Amino acid sequence: MIAEFGHFVLVLALAVALVQAIAPPYLMQRDTALALPLARRAALAQLILVMLAFLALTYGFVRSDFSLAVVFANSHVAKPLIYKIAGVWGNHEGSMLLWVLIVAAYGAAYGAFSKTQDGFSARVLIVQGWLGVAFLTFLLFTSNPFARLLPAPFIGQGLTPILQDPALAAHPPLLYAGYVGFSMAYAFALAALTGKEDGQDWARRMRPWILAAWVFLTLGIALGSYWAYYELGWGGFWFWDPVENASLMPWLAGTALLHSALVAEKRNTLKRWTLLLAIITFALSLSGTFLVRSGVLTSVHAFANDPERGLFILAILGLFTLAGFLLYGLRLPHLAADRPFQPVSREGLLLVNNIFLATATVTVFIGTIYPLILDALGMGKISVGAPYFNAVFAPLIIPFALLLPLGPLLNWREGSVQKLQNKLALAAAAAALVTCGIMLTRGAASLMVVALFAAALWLLFGAGLDVAQRLTPYRTRLHKFWTLPASAFTAPLAHGGLAVMLLGILAATQWREEAVVAASPGQQINIAGVALRYDGLREVDGPNYTAEQARLTYLSGAHQGAHLYPERRFYEAERSQTTEAAITTDLTGHLYAVVGEVSGDKRVLRIWYHPYVAFIWLGAVLMALGGSFALATRLQRQI
Repeated sequence: MIAEFGHFVLVLALAVALVQAIAPPYLMQRDTALALPLARRAALAQLILVMLAFLALTYGFVRSDFSLAVVFANSHVAKPLIYKIAGVWGNHEGSMLLWVLIVAAYGAAYGAFSKTQDGFSARVLIVQGWLGVAFLTFLLFTSNPFARLLPAPFIGQGLTPILQDPALAAHPPLLYAGYVGFSMAYAFALAALTGKEDGQDWARRMRPWILAAWVFLTLGIALGSYWAYYELGWGGFWFWDPVENASLMPWLAGTALLHSALVAEKRNTLKRWTLLLAIITFALSLSGTFLVRSGVLTSVHAFANDPERGLFILAILGLFTLAGFLLYGLRLPHLAADRPFQPVSREGLLLVNNIFLATATVTVFIGTIYPLILDALGMGKISVGAPYFNAVFAPLIIPFALLLPLGPLLNWREGSVQKLQNKLALAAAAAALVTCGIMLTRGAASLMVVALFAAALWLLFGAGLDVAQRLTPYRTRLHKFWTLPASAFTAPLAHGGLAVMLLGILAATQWREEAVVAASPGQQINIAGVALRYDGLREVDGPNYTAEQARLTYLSGAHQGAHLYPERRFYEAERSQTTEAAITTDLTGHLYAVVGEVSGDKRVLRIWYHPYVAFIWLGAVLMALGGSFALATRLQRQI
């Protein structure tokens, strides 16, 4: 009955989405007051129906109902409960159901929280209705999660072992909440293009939804990076995998959108650019979905190859992108002109910010798509990897980081750097002094690395300068620090978080140490000033796997006497093997150990020391916290 019930409520959800998309435009021709209540009720009904389908599929996974093909292919009776639940979205069909659920949730949330009773809100919900129609149609006709498998097998094939990890329970929902969240920006853009509302009005309404999507996407990317770091056994935090890039592109474009929407709201300028960015950002979010599910990529992130699904998603991507661009082109001559502003002002710096972010987005897009185009044209296979991206990004990051702290310090409309020169000189001197200290003690591989360290430190001290300036009116500054509103910390946290992340990336890549040793029990291994002893292997049994577990003992250092237990796990149900790293975690560095293959009568051990690598994810959390503070401030006002 689960299959029949789940399929039935999805069909009902499609019918309701059609009502949400088609009925309000008809009613708006007669009476706008009738359209919005219907759109709101339809959005809520769509959410309830899709939620029922999602709960039905979850029930099937928890109960190991192998009459459902997706449960049989992605679960096993011996799998722990958390991975049964995570298995719901650890496959193509279930993940698309989660996607549709989040689309419906955003539409229902807007209907519930929007206090305005006007045609603009109705038009936003109409666009969300069409998105629901598109993805529910895709789900039902190409990716039905309730497809039957009869007769039902007694045992399932299990979930891919590398996906059996707690981080994977949260990574896809966060990522999808970010991707789909930008559908709201797209809906706002189309609603603005089809109406006559003031730019400041729609920008004010749009920005909280952009903030929410950006925070979710930031956390989703960071969690995925951390999962890859400790789960895949190669000790890296970013591989420039095409699917990783597919998540980075909407994040970069969304960051630009976040800042341009602020300018549109505060100064009624950059409106045209903001609307275009909203369309592009959502198109990039859809392109990531296409890349993962089309079969054009071979990646740890990619789902099974299915050209039919890929063409369907490509059609959705093309339809909504083309509709957005056509409407933008038709309405562009009728949009109100932007208000002029001085180059040296907060608006001017935010525009420069957008130029750098747009350039970075195009850079990633070219590096990701170019090999696919060559392959499609039969011109051979090439790989564009870290050397290209590192070579292009480094020159972009330096001026971007140097200019970023200036924006919050300048006034709207017209600013003056001269008034800030004493404080800026202090921040620059501090950055230069710390950079010199780092170079004297650690050294650097090139002048580019020195410049990157200096730029990151300048950005960090500049974020502190922003907080200090907000405290300037108070005599007792530290006493008043805790009384500042949450909005005072949004830019310092976000910009400071980026600085912390850059410092972590630089330290982990420049000062990393590695040891590869074929070790016998009792052998000592030295790395990063720490002595370890390999104590041998033992067999251990997990809940649904067996493992060879090595033991390494600290002979010196702050963790003297502690142990590391790297493993090689074998999952019988899936007939596959994984490597589980053991990591000693400190804020100043990670010691990362992996047990490898047999070499004669010895065992190969790979050990890395990654200094300050935790700063990468700490920086991401700080950025998300800054965005959350801004969102919390917005939620106190009318959405």
